[in-house]
Amino acid sequence: MQLHATFITQRGGRYMAALCHHFGRKVEACCDEDTGWVKFPFGRCDLNQDASGLHVLVSASSQANLERVVQVVTNHLERFAFRENPELEWIHTAGMQPDTTSEFTPHP
Repeated sequence: MQLHATFITQRGGRYMAALCHHFGRKVEACCDEDTGWVKFPFGRCDLNQDASGLHVLVSASSQANLERVVQVVTNHLERFAFRENPELEWIHTAGMQPDTTSEFTPHP
């Protein structure tokens, strides 16, 4: 199960780094200049930033866990980007897969 949201901002890289660094204190997380990920015990968040903003893909094995990932990521992004008042519209994603080609993707 997956959901996707885009936060239109010119500071996508900054927010992505802040999320990965913050969550990385308790769970596996990593990012480079344009991509990042966070692996929660209940799901995963993949991040990608470009000129149009911060793109967030969350995935989990159950609806309850998916909602939990969405809540955690949304709450933290709202706190980190409070000046921009992010309004994320989470959309069910068919066919999108997390980036597994980057060098910092964890091995199963």
